[in-house]
Amino acid sequence: MKFKKPVLYVLLLIFQILVLRVIARFPQVVETWYSNGIYLYISKLFRFSLGWIPFSFGDVMYAIVIVYAFVSVYKLIKNRFRTFLNFLTKALLFTNLIYFSFHLLWGLNYYRLPLHEALEIDKEYTTEELISLTQRLIKESNILHALLQEIDSLPVEFRYSLHEIFKKSPEGYAIVEDNFPKLNYAPTSIKNSLFRLPLTYMGFGGYLNPITQEAQVNGMQPAHRWPLVSCHEEAHQLGFAKENEANFIAVMATTNHPDPYFKYSGYIFALRYCLSDVYMRNPDAGELLKNQIRPGILANYRQSNDFWLAYQNPLEPILAEFYGGYLKANNQPGGMQSYSYVVALLVNYFKSKSDLP
Repeated sequence: MKFKKPVLYVLLLIFQILVLRVIARFPQVVETWYSNGIYLYISKLFRFSLGWIPFSFGDVMYAIVIVYAFVSVYKLIKNRFRTFLNFLTKALLFTNLIYFSFHLLWGLNYYRLPLHEALEIDKEYTTEELISLTQRLIKESNILHALLQEIDSLPVEFRYSLHEIFKKSPEGYAIVEDNFPKLNYAPTSIKNSLFRLPLTYMGFGGYLNPITQEAQVNGMQPAHRWPLVSCHEEAHQLGFAKENEANFIAVMATTNHPDPYFKYSGYIFALRYCLSDVYMRNPDAGELLKNQIRPGILANYRQSNDFWLAYQNPLEPILAEFYGGYLKANNQPGGMQSYSYVVALLVNYFKSKSDLP
């Protein structure tokens, strides 16, 4: 009888997993009833309740859970595992609660319709189409760099604080609402993470807390990344759970933003993705295109590379593998590689328009 509760909790977890697999077979239902239904109210409720707090409530919650876990393990070892059954029961109960809360409050968005289907655009593209878009992105990026930095060899230095970026980011969403009527980002709940240093060592520019609906940005990263990452995490809050789709929405929000610094952040991000894809398909074409980019833009790219290289550590490959497994488990079969899907969205979306935003 002592094993009754642990067995019950294991069966409950298995039941949740099986139910989720059934739900995943009906993306249109998830899209209609959850992503564009229940979730809209859940998200706004949490953003309204916690968005006004100047620090990350979710980060504090994580810290408490981590401390509690270490204390519990310490007590277990101190008692020579005599309390293992009680420890296991609590751990299984906690796992069930977190698994259920994660999917109810946000995670079901992983199983909504793919964005290219919702936008009714293709997901395939030719090398010629990719090169054409890359050329246009280079043109726009060069214009913006010249506007923001007189010396063509120097990187753009951002004049906004991270808090100012947070305040201005909704303006981009307000503009693209005409094309994406489901992007009503209000109220806001985006904050500088309390765990900036650990996030940096883990290689993350930001994340969304799915339980508290707070968007977190790693304020340690180079400032030219702040607008793009802020809009990316806000896209997660709006129900675009997949990384590639959040990247695409972030590009829309930044390149349509009235502020040139936001535009610059979005354009050079999209350019880097597309140029990398060109290099993989046609290295010679990639080299020719790279030579058309103002050196200062490449200097901004080097700022990012140098920043992340400075914090590389032996755990990073393990964490990358773990996160890739997390993506695969949440309806992104390509894992970390599925990020490249953003290029398909960019090419086909802009192909359906006469001009770039």
